[in-house]
Amino acid sequence: MSAAGKIWKSKLWLPLVIVLLVAINWLASVYHTRMDLTNEKRFTLSHATKKILKQLDDVVQVDVFLKGEFPSGFKKLANSAEETLNEFKEVAGKKFQYNFLSPDDLMEGTNVKWGDTLMGAGFSPINIKAQIKSGEQQQLIFPVALVHYKEDIFPVVLFEAKGIRSSNVDGRISYSELNSAEAMMEFKFADAISKLTEKEKPMVAYSAGNGETGNMRSYDLANNVLLKDYNLRVLDLNVHPLNPDTFKLLVMVKPTQKFTEIEKLKIDQFVMGGGKLLLFIDKLEAELDSLKTTNNEVVAYDRNLGLDDLLFKYGVRINSDLVMDLQCDYLPFVTNGSGQMEYLHWNYFPLFESQSNHVINKNLGLVSGQFVNSIDTVEADGIKKTILLATSPNSRTIATPALISGKENVNAPEGDKFKKSGIPVAVLLEGKFQSMYRNRLTQAMNDSLQQYGTLFVPQSVVDNKIIVVADGDMVLNALDKDGPLPMGINRYTAGTQYEYQFANKEFLQNCLDYLVNPSGLAEAKAKDYTLRLLDSKKVTAEKTTWQLINIALPVLLVFLFAIIYQWLRKRKYTK
Repeated sequence: MSAAGKIWKSKLWLPLVIVLLVAINWLASVYHTRMDLTNEKRFTLSHATKKILKQLDDVVQVDVFLKGEFPSGFKKLANSAEETLNEFKEVAGKKFQYNFLSPDDLMEGTNVKWGDTLMGAGFSPINIKAQIKSGEQQQLIFPVALVHYKEDIFPVVLFEAKGIRSSNVDGRISYSELNSAEAMMEFKFADAISKLTEKEKPMVAYSAGNGETGNMRSYDLANNVLLKDYNLRVLDLNVHPLNPDTFKLLVMVKPTQKFTEIEKLKIDQFVMGGGKLLLFIDKLEAELDSLKTTNNEVVAYDRNLGLDDLLFKYGVRINSDLVMDLQCDYLPFVTNGSGQMEYLHWNYFPLFESQSNHVINKNLGLVSGQFVNSIDTVEADGIKKTILLATSPNSRTIATPALISGKENVNAPEGDKFKKSGIPVAVLLEGKFQSMYRNRLTQAMNDSLQQYGTLFVPQSVVDNKIIVVADGDMVLNALDKDGPLPMGINRYTAGTQYEYQFANKEFLQNCLDYLVNPSGLAEAKAKDYTLRLLDSKKVTAEKTTWQLINIALPVLLVFLFAIIYQWLRKRKYTK
């Protein structure tokens, strides 16, 4: 008799099986792996996210305020958040904790509800109409999470209804928006942890000294973007050196005064040394306030900033023209002699669309502009050019000197003039840039460099990045009687039915993340979940067929099996 037979006969097999099962379960709890069979790798974290989680030196606690009975879309969002956080915990172990809270829960040790605290911190709830058995019910939802690390807290907004600033969004939330929010879940949590755990914020220089905007119109840019995530310094290029070892990025917004050769040399050598550039430039002088104070007409003319040769060397040219687009924002106009105001499309305030699948444009809505110039890309050895923003298929350009008149919109624009498509207004440049001053450095320029203890560099020491946007107003906020408005809101439509918050801030933040942030979370941000919705027409047409297949067919199969069984039994036992 074999050994297995002896064990079986002696009845020792039962304790052996129990021991084996216990051993397998213990090994599975210690050493386990998971397989992600989803097409989008929904449950697979990016390498950068895993690296951030593995390097945690203290506990990260995440509080998600999506606990409760929600409509199906937000319930799915809550499930997706839990799945993502569970994946984080798989990597980080005990150094990562999370829990779900209801806004109606009381804060620990207080009589204050979390919802009141969130509203006090500036997070507006989404007010939706939920269908319940007894009818329709208004429901406040806070799609927000708070990430805690040591003494710091970083808020994460898990979902924002595109373009809607008010809390009452009714039924305007689409499944595609919720699906996009799910796809961004990993990036948002990982980015928050990365910014909380970074030892030192990246240094960013904000250019001054050439008429750049630095008043209340840059309030949102400075306080809610740059100061929030970066170590910001205002730098006058006339006076101070621009050292790439100190600053990672130079941000330039709407300069109005001409740059000297020494200033351009500083910018050039900053790029050659590895410093990044983010430029928002108005080549033409054209302001809406001037239009309102000069008989409703103004001539747009070149500011003569002196940056053309520098940008041309890097691979772009900002043209002396204005972009007009039938896809545009509203302005109030007097349409008759009685002084009655009517909101009409203003073709000089175009709304731009993403022009590539680049990570900067991920889940990006429309971006608004004001008196924008077009951009051409030019030949530059070794430089890759990516168009980030461009016009709609119904656009045109007008050359300078351009007469801008408020009377233009009294009559509908002539559509046959708006035949151009995809006119570029924002370009990303990547590669090793050549210095504009190579073989043309004067002794005075060389002396200027030596004054700051630097040597001339003829070419980028590493692959570098520059983003050029031909609109200085894109990242500035408007002002109303109560103070600064959020970036991307037109002050003339604020508080009206035409109010819409465009994705200007998201575009700016995406540009900054791509240029500066060292976390390498581009892979996580590039995730895309396919929204697999049923074909409503096909569902209606084939409804009866599938009902029969799912309801009638199983019953028929049972009857058929019973008949066959009885027939076989009768045949077997009938003599």
